[in-house]
Amino acid sequence: MFSWYLIHSKPMQEALALNKLQSQGFECYLPLISVKNLQSKLLVPVDEPLFPRYFFIRLDASQQGKSWNSIRYATGVSRLVSFGNVPAKVDDALVLTIQSHLQALSLEQAHVAPGEQLRITQGPFVGLEAVYQMGNGIARVMVLIEIISKQVRLSIEPGSLSKQA
Repeated sequence: MFSWYLIHSKPMQEALALNKLQSQGFECYLPLISVKNLQSKLLVPVDEPLFPRYFFIRLDASQQGKSWNSIRYATGVSRLVSFGNVPAKVDDALVLTIQSHLQALSLEQAHVAPGEQLRITQGPFVGLEAVYQMGNGIARVMVLIEIISKQVRLSIEPGSLSKQA
């Protein structure tokens, strides 16, 4: 019987550990989000781990399963997340929810372009116009609003914005 478990990687080595384990035949899932980082005054799209230093691995929990020692000593792996000596199982439904949510988020973000005019629909700045700048993590976006004749950056939930008609 296969179940999802959680791997804790060494700092900034999620992709290295993932590739090493996949090359050994393990099924792994590293949830990534696309963010735009400011580099040399340009917005550059970059894929970052949703959960820095963590990713999922699907393992056979029975005695007939593969040896877990190869996981513990794989390049980039810090440890298999455990409670005591028992590896922590992750519910299949949680992994599926994360996968579907990230797919929906990437589609939602694809429909808004930098520089696009939006209107804030919730919160203390309701009714103000905003200019979309970039994604700012999984549940926030960066926009510019004008307050007292000056543009100010604001991090806000995407659900609080709507496109102008």
